[in-house]
This record gives sequence, C-alpha cells and structure tokens, in this order.
Amino acid sequence: MPQTMLIVDDHPLFRRGVAQLLAMDPQIQVVGEAADLAGALALTRQHEPDLILLDLNLKGESGLDVLAALKDEDPSRRVVMLTVSDAPDDLMQAIRAGADGYLLKDMEPEDLLARLREALTGKTVISDALAGRLAAALRAEAQDASRKAERDLEQLTERERAVLRCVADGQSNKLIARTLSITEGTVKVHVKHLLKKLNFRSRVEAAVWATEAGLRQPSP
Repeated sequence: MPQTMLIVDDHPLFRRGVAQLLAMDPQIQVVGEAADLAGALALTRQHEPDLILLDLNLKGESGLDVLAALKDEDPSRRVVMLTVSDAPDDLMQAIRAGADGYLLKDMEPEDLLARLREALTGKTVISDALAGRLAAALRAEAQDASRKAERDLEQLTERERAVLRCVADGQSNKLIARTLSITEGTVKVHVKHLLKKLNFRSRVEAAVWATEAGLRQPSP
C-alpha cells in the first residue's frame, strides 16, 4: 500500500511540480493539496496522511501557525517544512513548533525525493547545510533539560522509555517496531504519548534531549 502525503503551499505551480515529482515513486500517493490553514486542516482530518509537506511562508498566513494547529490536534503527525529560508531563526522556530524535518526548495529534485522517502520511514530530515546549526542549538537547550531527566522519565511507561531510547538512536518507526517486536501503529501511539508527557512537539527535540540525558540504546 502506498504511503500518503499532503502538500501545503500557496503556489499552485510549485505544488503541481512537487506532486509530479512524487508521482515518480509508485510507493507514494499525494492525497491532496492545500494553500492555507483551513485547507490543510480539512484535508489532514479527512486523510490523516503519513507525511505533510508544508511551506514556511503562505499568503497571508505563517506556515508555523499551520504547523502548530496540526500538532495541537495530534502531536504524532509528521510534518516536514519545505522552504526557501535558510535562516537559523526560521529553522529553530520550526523545530520548536514541532517540525519533523526542514528542507530547502533549492534542492535537486532527485535529492528531495530521496529525503522525503527517508521522512516517510520515520526519520528526521534536515538539509545538509543546516544540520550542524540545528544540532548545536538543540544540544545547548537539551543540556539544561537533561538535568530534569529522572523526574520527567518517571512519567513514562517502560515501553515508552524503550521507544524513546530507539528514537534517540535515530531509528525509524519501522525499525523501532522490529527492535521491540511491536507494530508500527503501536510505535506511533507510544511516540505520541511520550511527546505529550515530556512536552516535546517533535522527535527531533526528544531525540536530542534523550541523548543528552544518556538514554541512547546501549551498544551491542
């Protein structure tokens, strides 16, 4: 069964181009296109796509507002920003608002398709030019948060802690399911719960925090 995607961008020509690019992969199905918050919410509620591709700047609206609304309804929804902005502030605001990835529109089409395939497996995707900046900023924030690790972790079940360790290790949902001998659907539920309990909006924040707290899977 193909994995589903929703494209949210206020430029019809760009939406069509991305849809045509995604159509090259028979394992990806675009279930809708939206240009604003209302359309994005309506189509997401209707289809609950596996991945939402969202522009940072929409006509008359902020993509961050759309992102926040999508995540407020369901933190487990996976949203990747696709934008022209390589500004560190925009990147950090998107991650803090819950983005599961941040890609630049000037990527080669083949590279963009490859990264979106990775995102559909549950991986976090960040444009190479921005990855270093993001890691440094999140690590600094996580160092303070890690001091509260013991108290915060008490909110999690044993299974949720195991899932969090896998997330910190960079595992996709599919790999986590295989590691813990559970279904991908169950993994998604656990991720949703642990993000809510620990007050994180994205796997990116949770992964960096858990790594700083020493929760990565032990080496074999």
